[in-house]
Amino acid sequence: MILAFGGLQSLKNSLIVQSRFMLLESVLIFFILLAFFSYLRFHNAPHSSWFRFFWLFLSGASCAAAVGVKYMGVFSYLLLLGVASVHTWNLIGDQTVSHVMCVCSVCRTVCLLVVPVLLYIFWFYIHLSILYRSGPHDQLMSSAFQASLEGGLSRITQGQPLEVSYGSQVTLRNSASQPVPCWLHSHKANYPIRCSQVTCYPFKDVNNWWIIKDPGSGQDLVVSSPPRPVRHGDVIQLVHGMTSRFLNSHDVAAPMSPHAQEVSGYIDFNVSMAPQNLWKVDISNREAESDVWKTILSEVRLVHVNTSAVLKLSGASLPDWGFRQLEVVAEKLFKVHSSSLSWTVEEHRYGTSQEQKEREAELHSPTHINVDRKISFWAKFMELQWKMLTVKQEDSEHKYSSVPLEWITLETNIAYWLHSSNNAQIHLIGNPVSWGVANLSLLVYHLLAVIYLLRRRRGFKDLPDGEWCRFLSLGAVCVGGWMVNFVPFLLMEKTLFLYHYLPALCYLHLLSPALLEHVHAHRLSCVAHQRSLYVCILALALSVFLSYRTFCPLTYGKPELSANQLQGLKWRDSWDILYRRR
Repeated sequence: MILAFGGLQSLKNSLIVQSRFMLLESVLIFFILLAFFSYLRFHNAPHSSWFRFFWLFLSGASCAAAVGVKYMGVFSYLLLLGVASVHTWNLIGDQTVSHVMCVCSVCRTVCLLVVPVLLYIFWFYIHLSILYRSGPHDQLMSSAFQASLEGGLSRITQGQPLEVSYGSQVTLRNSASQPVPCWLHSHKANYPIRCSQVTCYPFKDVNNWWIIKDPGSGQDLVVSSPPRPVRHGDVIQLVHGMTSRFLNSHDVAAPMSPHAQEVSGYIDFNVSMAPQNLWKVDISNREAESDVWKTILSEVRLVHVNTSAVLKLSGASLPDWGFRQLEVVAEKLFKVHSSSLSWTVEEHRYGTSQEQKEREAELHSPTHINVDRKISFWAKFMELQWKMLTVKQEDSEHKYSSVPLEWITLETNIAYWLHSSNNAQIHLIGNPVSWGVANLSLLVYHLLAVIYLLRRRRGFKDLPDGEWCRFLSLGAVCVGGWMVNFVPFLLMEKTLFLYHYLPALCYLHLLSPALLEHVHAHRLSCVAHQRSLYVCILALALSVFLSYRTFCPLTYGKPELSANQLQGLKWRDSWDILYRRR
């Protein structure tokens, strides 16, 4: 069975391509299979053997590695926990092994629950300890996370005052990373109704600076001595640093989100609409009601005093008159927590210039005091897990994206590489014959299971109880493994590709030789029938090999094929194979 499974795996064009491009599915499949192999070695070993606990530990470590490679590994890990739970429950009811029941139960709990969690955390500890410098994609993380890395944001935020005070000059970053990280922004351009535009801008810019003003301080825009910190529940005004316009909102529909209020920079055009520019500071991650608003660390919701609406990134893009920048609105329906409602002070300085020209020059200047600010490993760890779960890498439909039902019938492919001057290319295309064998195995297993169940219901036992349990275990591992790695994708709202199906497919390839062994041992008693099965297996193996050889040019990128030859490899009309006619 193992040799047959290895043969099917080695002739899978799709896995070869994934391995050659050093993509994660091959590594994920390795650890998944190692986890189940190790656990079954433990389960089938004699109870007197203490070495079998090594296999149990290896199974738990492999589960941690699988989840560490990709979150998809959680599906197989949960399946293994389910199988182990059933075995443990049966062990508890077996009175012949009562003296080892407690030891086995404790060992299973430690090795399959505690060890994977500890190893998973340990690997991220190593990961975060080694990778301590800023990189090209750290803008997806929070300001606090970025500021803890060497280079990047930490170079900008060094020496910033921790407590936000009246007169502070700040940039406000939205806590959501979707559609892109961005900062509260304004400029001199107006909305069609003549109010100054307020947007969320995805780049560092001097127009991202705002000044925290005390509504009762007249025109004072500098920090007093000593500074007066802003606390949770305080009412403030936000003045745009470059235009001196107040952040304002009225009960007027936003241009792209008519269910929400427009947010603008208030300009007095001697109209009847009075300014409504008071905002209440609501620190959502506060520890006490009197908490001070802190740079980077505090997540703040700004509640409009007049309408109780909350400043929010809507995610919509403004038209050309808004320079395609992201829309900011005031949203009244904020019962459900959303990261788009929260803002973080990222850059911060104490304002010292009262005059506009001096203040503009001040906003262009950097800070100089060297102060190091760190966040804990656990804060980084939890944020990283949340980002991996929630951040979408693809916001639009990809040319080679697909839906899960297309994977079963191999309706899709993915082009990975195309030579710049000829027809040499590499595609992720499965071996059609082995793909069909996998689907046939799934169908045959269900057919046999239904027949066996109906006959057992009528009192006919085609299989001894031991073999029947083994047949059910085969379904639990192989069919169950296929289901837990396939069905969740039917419920996901994300861009999916053919390679997401490879872990599920491996369970079906594991099922195929096991089914052949079952049919040979229990369904074919006649020697002639057994010989016929051998012939079918040889013919099938030859077909798998020939199919593999046929698609080798698309697996290895050589030899180069002509346009007509490539057209001949297009076994399905839905495959997108590229070729140049010369």
